[in-house]
Amino acid sequence: MQALEGIKVIDFTWFISGPLTTKFLGDCGAEVVHVESVTSPDNMRSTTPMKGNVPGINRSAAFARYNSSKYGLSLNLRKPEGVALAGRLVAWADVVVENFSSGTMDRLGLGYSDLRQARPDLIMVSLPMFGHTGPWSGQPGLGSQLSDLIGFGNLTGWPDREPSSPPGAYTDFIIPYYAVCAVMAALDSRRRTGRGQFVEIAQYEAGIQFLAPVMMDWFAHGREPNRAGNRCAGVAPHGVYRCRGRERWCAIAVFTEEEWSRLCAAMGRPELAGDPRFATMLDRVQNSEPLDALIEEWTGARSAEEVMGLLQQAGVAAGAVLNGRDLVENDHLSARGFYKELVHPEIGRHRYLLPPFRFSKTPGEPRRPAPCLGEHNEYVCKHILGMSDEEFVRLLNEGVLD
Repeated sequence: MQALEGIKVIDFTWFISGPLTTKFLGDCGAEVVHVESVTSPDNMRSTTPMKGNVPGINRSAAFARYNSSKYGLSLNLRKPEGVALAGRLVAWADVVVENFSSGTMDRLGLGYSDLRQARPDLIMVSLPMFGHTGPWSGQPGLGSQLSDLIGFGNLTGWPDREPSSPPGAYTDFIIPYYAVCAVMAALDSRRRTGRGQFVEIAQYEAGIQFLAPVMMDWFAHGREPNRAGNRCAGVAPHGVYRCRGRERWCAIAVFTEEEWSRLCAAMGRPELAGDPRFATMLDRVQNSEPLDALIEEWTGARSAEEVMGLLQQAGVAAGAVLNGRDLVENDHLSARGFYKELVHPEIGRHRYLLPPFRFSKTPGEPRRPAPCLGEHNEYVCKHILGMSDEEFVRLLNEGVLD
């Protein structure tokens, strides 16, 4: 038995933050139905890479990654019968998750006040960009823009260049961990009280949690940190150093005098520890450019993995900068069973990532590949809702199930 076996979830989400939340619930045993439609599919379905570089609504590896362990229902919510069918599905569910623009679910007739009529103890989790109140509440957007509104872009990049936003929709990968915790807290509260509730997680506010030190620095000292590349204030050496090979790098960080001596010894340059230019941390910070050049002269003759191994063995923090191929072929992750292969109807054999949390008694894992669009219409309608063959065919013919 899985940790969330018996919990039923309706997934009205798209892109990353919502689908990744419900994927974690599904991987842990919850029965999840992902709702979309032909007229309004999850936009991640159009995101590359596509299997074999051939476009297709069911060929996106990105969509597959964030939607394992779910059933797929294609339901046209622009039709009144589609909304009514969604209400029937909600009556079956314990949890509803949505991440549309603020007000969208209410306009569809699927807001919390509407859905709780079908299921009084329903838990509804909403993941709006800016919350459902406030002057920005109606503003749509994506995590890629939200990262800069939070302030990440002001801190990433080089001091003499324009801001460099984090790659991808950074905040979309933060939200699911808050959301899963919120779902579990709400389920526990319902178990004890019998009452459901509405949970709002404003993605903007969730992302700001990670810049609390920056905000505190301004509150306390009136200081506004700026971009610093790979440097760390008051610390040297600290950076990413070029290694042998094309685009091969290793990150190295030294925070104590003992670590500095160990780095010098590992490099075969123990005399650098006594060099007056690098005698103290302050000296090393003031002479960081020649210091970085000396280190990169050493790293450039070695592979990133060799540099990492030598320094870690010496007790110096170091990590090779890995790419996609490195991660897929990673011996450590493979030994821990981090990947599970499933067969997708169009993508074929495909590797899925296990959840980042492990339970000793109820280990969660992807249980089925991400659904093709509308793949489980018949299963959801007949087996979950108990719909007759005649009604199912009629809804298909009328475009309610599209």
